[in-house]
Amino acid sequence: MAREKRRIKKIDNITARQVTFSKRRRGIFKKAGELSVLCDADVALIIFSATGKLFEFSSSRMRDILGRYNLHASNINKVMGLPSPYHQQLEDCNLSRLSQEVEDKTKQLRKLRGEDLEGLNLEELQRLEKMLESGLSRVSEKKGEFLMSQISSLEKRGSELADENRRLRERVVTTMEMAKTMALKEAVETESATTNVSSYDSGAPLEDDFSDTSLKLGLPSWE
Repeated sequence: MAREKRRIKKIDNITARQVTFSKRRRGIFKKAGELSVLCDADVALIIFSATGKLFEFSSSRMRDILGRYNLHASNINKVMGLPSPYHQQLEDCNLSRLSQEVEDKTKQLRKLRGEDLEGLNLEELQRLEKMLESGLSRVSEKKGEFLMSQISSLEKRGSELADENRRLRERVVTTMEMAKTMALKEAVETESATTNVSSYDSGAPLEDDFSDTSLKLGLPSWE
């Protein structure tokens, strides 16, 4: 019976993916070592995990092998007139790693939202629960700090308003006292003017009496 060909695709379960990565990595490093010994070849192998961790294997010094590779690629490009693929390969590798990180973070975010939880086992669910509890604790702490800051700001504003109210009250009292003083001064001046007018009016008949008396006594008139 023919063996069914297994379809190669990305493993969705994070734990199973990590276990498979660890096993396959050790296996490919072992094969690279065997290839180097059996065929007397210089072999260099570089692997970046989904989290960006570096794993490498080299049959001799990694720097020497990479130097030979760069020299070889540079010579080929000079002959063919092509740009060096080293930087392009590095950019492609970084782009692939960043894309994988974005995909993993997106999946993690969906799980934190309570989505795509069907494939998780008990350990992963417990880990997710702890992450949510930790995040909720940080959110509560940040909320408390924000509320305390708002309360402090409101208390400061209340103190400023109280001081401003006190200054306005003092200004009103001062204005009222000045108004009372001016009113009292005007009243005194009015009373003084009235007294002078009254004194002048009461002196007029005395002059008339004096004129009549002068006429009666035959005194000369001063007019």
